[in-house]
Amino acid sequence: APEEEDDATGDQREHLNLCFIGHVDAGKSTIGGQILFQSGMVDDRTIEKFEKEAKDKNRESWYMAYIMDTNEEERAKGKTVEAGRAHFETEKKRYTVIDAPGHKNYVPNMIQGAAQADVGVLVIAARKGEFETGFERGGQTREHAQLAKVLGVSKLIVVVNKMDDPTVKWSKERWDEINTKINPFLKSCGYNVAKDVTYVPISGLYGTNMKTKVTADVCPWYEGKSFFDTLDDLDPLDRNPDAPFRLPVLDKHKDMGTIVMGKTEAGTVRRGDKLVVMPNNVHVKVTNVYRDDIECSKVAPGENVRMRLAGIEEDAIMTGFVLCAPSAPVHVTQEIECQLAILELLEHKSIFTAGYKAIIHIHAVTEECEVTKIVNEIDGKTRKPKEKKKGQALFLKGGSLATVRIRTSGIICCEKFADVPQLGRFTLRDEGKTIAIGKVLKLKPYEGANQA
Repeated sequence: APEEEDDATGDQREHLNLCFIGHVDAGKSTIGGQILFQSGMVDDRTIEKFEKEAKDKNRESWYMAYIMDTNEEERAKGKTVEAGRAHFETEKKRYTVIDAPGHKNYVPNMIQGAAQADVGVLVIAARKGEFETGFERGGQTREHAQLAKVLGVSKLIVVVNKMDDPTVKWSKERWDEINTKINPFLKSCGYNVAKDVTYVPISGLYGTNMKTKVTADVCPWYEGKSFFDTLDDLDPLDRNPDAPFRLPVLDKHKDMGTIVMGKTEAGTVRRGDKLVVMPNNVHVKVTNVYRDDIECSKVAPGENVRMRLAGIEEDAIMTGFVLCAPSAPVHVTQEIECQLAILELLEHKSIFTAGYKAIIHIHAVTEECEVTKIVNEIDGKTRKPKEKKKGQALFLKGGSLATVRIRTSGIICCEKFADVPQLGRFTLRDEGKTIAIGKVLKLKPYEGANQA
């Protein structure tokens, strides 16, 4: 029946967003290119064209990365700036690759990439000296793994790339060394290393152990699966299609009406649905829904979509607004109480107290905010509040946990972490550095919001 083709639910394979994270030259784009090539999304001719182009620029080992890095600036620098997108599929699942940038200046883009991810792929370069740089103080690998955890990436695949490098030659010693160094760090980020983290050795440049398992003549000691098989065998995510609909707007433009883009974080949307845009409380109708650029009649949770809306002008929507079910709209607030984990503070602002100003990133929202009160400090081991003397002013240092109240300069849409985790976790950044990660415990409803 033609109705079946039109309906996206005709494809029952689970959809996952993969976010590649890691240090700037760990080889994320090259792996992204290899994935598309090996899953048949790019033909040999395109690869030959890129190979020649990379050769002309004396960047021979970069030709696979060219598939992911689409704009000239990125190719020239060999860095990925905007979170590139690519789709691929296997017999078992459908995937969208969000290639998050690894350079220090690009962290806000990385936040946007990881905020949509379901599975994190942490790329580590095994080459001597390179793993160490990404991992020492100031290296990006640490910050990214912490961010990914807060942004809700609970499953992590650690891809140890460049195993073919002359300094490594698929050596088991190097592999063990990297594992022993990373494991304790991932534990401290809150990952359950035994259950949620898998290590896979690969060569992104040659595509070894990506689709098919590496052969024993290359790597006799590895007993695990190839990268594709590891992804395919992840347990399905727990997604409730009947929850009240939520879609934080990541981007919008005009195209025969107002188009919004984002990821369906909760609930299902159908063509013809009536939704409400918060915080400005405008009722809209969904006239078209596109998933991966294909029009469909309904979309399940966890998909990247574009929707055409009737009843609202494009300039009345901002990034961070949320489309939701009119029966249960998202909370609008200017003040939240949250559990906050302070990572590392700036050297010249090494104390975190009431009055501290920062930038909050919560789902697609970026807003200035101020700490209004530190309610209590939490003991990291017992997870219970520490005793405090009467009248004692509280201040926090790097590494501490606390319950904190934060006021944003504008009104924002968010949820309690317990209700909709995707809309209830956030990061605080100051002068371009992530200083804290947190989750919303309570929120004070905004008085001015005309509650329908």
